Amino acid sequence: MLLSYEDFQDRAHAIRSRIATACKNSGRDPSTVELLAVTKTYPAAAVDYAARYGLRAVGESRVQESIDKQPFCTIPIQWELIGHLQSNKAKLAATCFDRVQSVDSAKLLTLLDRAAGELEKTLGVLLQINAGQDPAKFGADPKDAFRLLETALACPHLRIDGLMTIAPLGATPAETDVLATRTFENLRTIHDALAAKSGATLRELSMGMSGDLEAAIRAGSTQVRIGTALYGSR
Repeated sequence: MLLSYEDFQDRAHAIRSRIATACKNSGRDPSTVELLAVTKTYPAAAVDYAARYGLRAVGESRVQESIDKQPFCTIPIQWELIGHLQSNKAKLAATCFDRVQSVDSAKLLTLLDRAAGELEKTLGVLLQINAGQDPAKFGADPKDAFRLLETALACPHLRIDGLMTIAPLGATPAETDVLATRTFENLRTIHDALAAKSGATLRELSMGMSGDLEAAIRAGSTQVRIGTALYGSR
């Protein structure tokens, strides 16, 4: 059962407080870090909670789940795909999402660009990089990042907003923090190198979740993706 809106609001306030503290410790302005509510597996009411609270967007992991959920949402909000996207779902994703964060191949870029062109829209994308080089995670290999960006910049119907990554999990909280810190710092290094080499403005670094948002903010994250800490266990 979904928690009450009042409980969600308390949890959202607590997350904002964590973000503010992490930003203060890093000498950053809290307004530079967006809270993305991850509503995957939660009902449509969870999306309405995020909109009611004033969040810009929600993150979903599955295309079909989002298509099924959207008609039952009553408050306008933007939708971002943060889960792995299969190429045969690219056209559907371009139709029902405002931005796709999980773009990790040239083939996917081409398919999304074509679909966005047919829809006469500009689709925002983030390039997902496996900055932790975790075999259990999706994302382009860091050595292929510049080639992927070159392909992306040549797609006229895509807006390249930045990069995304997911950190590996460690066996203990301390190990998770070490792995997360290394992954997020790697992504920041990749981001800076790509921006300098290409001249592109890559304003977004989507990294950090409920358990590692502090490490992400230290490394320069501009968006943390939070699900469990907002809505409770799935």
